[in-house]
Amino acid sequence: MSELDAQIPTTFDPFAEANAEDSGAGTKEYVHIRIQQRNGRKSLTTVQGLKKEFSYNKILKDLKKEFCCNGTVVQDPEQGQVIQLQGDQRKNVSTFLIQAGIVKKEHIKIHGF
Repeated sequence: MSELDAQIPTTFDPFAEANAEDSGAGTKEYVHIRIQQRNGRKSLTTVQGLKKEFSYNKILKDLKKEFCCNGTVVQDPEQGQVIQLQGDQRKNVSTFLIQAGIVKKEHIKIHGF
């Protein structure tokens, strides 16, 4: 038995590095842009993770004017304030946020389809 115990390597967790990166404040610095399917061809684009010092209503007003779509700011208990826009505006929103200097390109995560 002692020979077998010597041959068994110590426990190695291959996901330890990934879990260490996910935990902590690292996830808070990303801006997540998601799409939610409503009914039929209708969809919603949600933007969350923007810094709290930004005025969400002013950003929403510019997004609505730029992309000719309607939208609202929703208060979520877990995520905080979330911007919702009508239609699939994921690429438009990401380019707008980068060009306006609100978020750097490497801090944007686009989800969906």
